[in-house]
This record gives sequence, C-alpha cells and structure tokens, in this order.
Amino acid sequence: MGLEERVTDLERRLAELERPESGGGEDIQGESPEQGAAGPERPVREGFWALEGFKEQLAQAGSGAREGGVLFTGAVGLPTGERYEWQYGELTDRLIQADWSDRADAFAALGHPVRLRLLREILTGRRTAAELTDPDGLGTTGQTYHHLRQLTAAGWLHSTARGRYEVPPSRVVPLLVALTLTTTP
Repeated sequence: MGLEERVTDLERRLAELERPESGGGEDIQGESPEQGAAGPERPVREGFWALEGFKEQLAQAGSGAREGGVLFTGAVGLPTGERYEWQYGELTDRLIQADWSDRADAFAALGHPVRLRLLREILTGRRTAAELTDPDGLGTTGQTYHHLRQLTAAGWLHSTARGRYEVPPSRVVPLLVALTLTTTP
C-alpha cells in the first residue's frame, strides 16, 4: 500500500472514530457544545482523545507513518446557518520534504487586517462586493476589490457569481484553524 493510500485509510479510520455513535466528535475544550442552550448535554471525553485516536491510526498505518503526522478537524456552524465538517491529516515526512515556499502566498494573503475582516464578513453572510464595501474601515471600492483579488488568488475565496464571494468549503475549517493558532498558548 502506497503512502497516499495509507493517509487516505488513516483519514477514513479517524472519521469513523469521530462519528458521534463511536464516541467521537466531542468538544475539545471539555465543555458541551450545547452549554448554555436548552437541551441535554453530551458527555465529553477528558484529555487528548483526538490525539490518542490519531496515534492509534498512525500505528496501524505501519512504517510509512513512523515519524507521526499532523491532523486538524472541525465541525463548524456559521451564523448563516451553513455547516461544515472537515478534517485533514498529513504525515510528518511528507510535510518536512515539501517545498514550503509554495505556501507563502496563502499565508501572506492572511497577513492584512482588512483581508481578515473581509473573510469574517463573508463567513457571517456579507457576500457581495457592495455589501463588503459598506463596513467602516474597509477602504474604498478599489481597495476592497484589491484585497478580494489577493484572497481569491491565494485560494481563500472564490467568486460564485459576478461580484459575489464565498470561502470555499474546503477552506472554512482551515481558516478557523489558522485563526485558532494565533490564540492558543
């Protein structure tokens, strides 16, 4: 079995572990997602349950996963009512051997406060260029379009129709993971 097949198999197995009926999918902070809401609270596992499950999957993958890997996942509900469930895992060897300079544009696109604000506005439902130009502090129409083009070129946005933008489904959780990285100890 090749490396790519092993990673695919790992992702499939991890998805099975995370299904609610298998005990996965709990909130990593140790609080029920329904906290403060009416209704029953779900039990939550203590400790590094996602990490331990991932390590088990890596062990089953054999020698190709000897150096470990990285996994990120999320089950996200947006204010627009949209829901995204997504995960991605990669083996350490593959990450270390990759050309990291290929990723510079994606990181650079997130390095401007106006672009981050545009992404937040889009995730909360403001999708047209006209709606995005309205909020205070986003600059002129030309400046807004400049930032939208930068985000689109880097893959953080795509245009669904003329003047209408959205964060691609495969980028919603990674974007929120990137934001989380800046707030975790």
